[in-house]
Amino acid sequence: MKKSFNEIIKPVLVLVCICLVVTALLAYINSVTSPIIAKAEQEKTEQAMSEVLAEADGFNPLEIENLPERVTEVYSAKNGSGYVFMLTTKGYGGDMKLICGMKSDGTIEQCKTLSHSETSGLGSKTAEDPYRNQYCGKSDDTLSEVDAITGATISSTAYKNAIEDAFKAYDMVKEAGK
Repeated sequence: MKKSFNEIIKPVLVLVCICLVVTALLAYINSVTSPIIAKAEQEKTEQAMSEVLAEADGFNPLEIENLPERVTEVYSAKNGSGYVFMLTTKGYGGDMKLICGMKSDGTIEQCKTLSHSETSGLGSKTAEDPYRNQYCGKSDDTLSEVDAITGATISSTAYKNAIEDAFKAYDMVKEAGK
């Protein structure tokens, strides 16, 4: 039995045309919204940087080679008040993105969780003030005083390991004289 053009070819052509139109619309919408999304993310990052290093009057990115594995970016304050470290570590539920502000004397001013996928009520406590405020004023020598969260040791250990890497990066920055 022979199928006609209207039964086989025409429906395929219609579906292909619909797919092309939808793809073109999605590409256009992406081209319009991606700069807006990128700008919003940049503003969010700059706000977080100002929160963790309040005395800074702006930030310059630093190019440091062979950073510790959890340190993704390093910024120095324009006025020399300290450094900001962007950190990514693997917690119990997935990646945790952190930001750590360190004064020029090597003590932590503030840490903040930018994003995480930790278990609600347990690992997510690493993003809350009682836990993260333990890091304020700590130096590399006093970091051992930070207590883990009961029931969320994987998450809190991952957080602490990321901060340890921030101290290693701080030492690298100071050695480089930046």
